[in-house]
Amino acid sequence: MNVNRGKLSSNVEDRSVLLGQYISDTHATVRGAAKKFGVSKSTVHKDVAERLKYINPQLYREVKSILEINKAQRHIRGGMATKLKYKKAEENEEV
Repeated sequence: MNVNRGKLSSNVEDRSVLLGQYISDTHATVRGAAKKFGVSKSTVHKDVAERLKYINPQLYREVKSILEINKAQRHIRGGMATKLKYKKAEENEEV
């Protein structure tokens, strides 16, 4: 999906569907979608977790399952990020 920052519609329904399609296509996290579209994580979450249910129920179910997977993997990604952070710090000390 080719999406440019700043081109997100101010129409709530359109924005919700666009965010839902992006998450469905890329399996992006809420944070990733927010960064891609230049909106807050709260906006993305409200659009795809609440509004999308009434606008496009099928897309909502797809997005919901992806977000549940992301949530289940969140602690793993956080642990990997922390591990990488300390590994970089250790490498910088050795130099």
